[in-house]
Amino acid sequence: MAGLFFNACHAVVVLALSIFMLLSGSPSPATAASVQYNVVSLGAKADGKTDSSKAFQSAWASACGSTRAATVYIPQGRFLVRSASFDGPCKNSAITVRIDGTLVAPSDYNVNGNSGYWIVLRHVTGVSVIGGTLDGQGTGLWACKLSGKSCPSGATNLEISNSQNILVSGLSSLNSQMFHVVINGCQNVKMQGVKVSASGTSPNTDGIHIGASTGVTIFNSKIGTGDDCVSIGPGSNNLWIENVVCGPGHGISIGSLGKDQQEDGVQNVTIKTVTFTGTQNGVRIKSWARPSNSFARNILFQHAIMNNVQNPIIIDQNYCPDSGCPNQASGVRVSDVMYQDIHGTSATEVAVRFDCSSKYPCTGIRMQDVKLSYRNQVATASCAHAGGTASGMEQPSSCL
Repeated sequence: MAGLFFNACHAVVVLALSIFMLLSGSPSPATAASVQYNVVSLGAKADGKTDSSKAFQSAWASACGSTRAATVYIPQGRFLVRSASFDGPCKNSAITVRIDGTLVAPSDYNVNGNSGYWIVLRHVTGVSVIGGTLDGQGTGLWACKLSGKSCPSGATNLEISNSQNILVSGLSSLNSQMFHVVINGCQNVKMQGVKVSASGTSPNTDGIHIGASTGVTIFNSKIGTGDDCVSIGPGSNNLWIENVVCGPGHGISIGSLGKDQQEDGVQNVTIKTVTFTGTQNGVRIKSWARPSNSFARNILFQHAIMNNVQNPIIIDQNYCPDSGCPNQASGVRVSDVMYQDIHGTSATEVAVRFDCSSKYPCTGIRMQDVKLSYRNQVATASCAHAGGTASGMEQPSSCL
């Protein structure tokens, strides 16, 4: 009996202690285990003039080397960063880079214009980038390129390569020298609430470029730039892009594909609830006119609004932005592409253009409830080597 009484009392005491710790706000093991590295504490200066690269690298090295969840914290202010490589693999898979301030690239484009990137995440797992602004200060390089002079190719504001389980939330990318965000060779990357801003005349400044990646999602983002708002390169699949505002820019593009003869294709892509304003293109698939084993298939473009877009719906299998065009038949196979609930205004008379390969015609193109006008009149459609069906609202009349 005494033993039973002791066990009962012991249980009551343990329960009481547990309730006391809960009510007293004692940290959970996860909270207690997390560590934070403030770049200012490590020597960074929020004056926009002092190179803080070493402090950023030091904070990352500590966070990456920690066996506990870790945060790299960038407080308010402008931090000049020459370049930063956040490389893994790390000892933990729960690193947060929390940015309340602005990272500023050197104004002299020769500093990192030939490096290919400014800020890069490589070989990491479970990293979240929250908030903040990346100011690439690219206007000088744009002017150099537009003048026809010999210039560096430019640096990408943020490159994420060979990584997995990445979150980018609430980040703004401003005036990148070249691409704003590149996702290459990654799995499971989520971008949400991202804002990209650059001049509509800025050259080669794609908003978000995805290449050789699986499971990338882009939600609730606003992109205005001088090239594609989103571009999807070879080897990308299982992508979901939703609630994106695009303009200025060249639209959302799959491709260019087929530049190489041996090339992975693109498949299983959903692009929905998107608005294009004053863009060169709306939803586009583009490939080079040369032999290739690449492909684009199982694509859904759904719930799109076009506001004065030059080419609202386009498949261009004779893509060639400069001189020296191959002028052959594209080897890229385009199939099973659905356009559903797309309306608005075209800036040109031909609102739907399917210019497919003469050797491998487009197949399985489906149009449903498309209504596009040109100067308050019904627009037209143009088809070459394209096969498919149309249903529901058909304005312009289908040429399939």
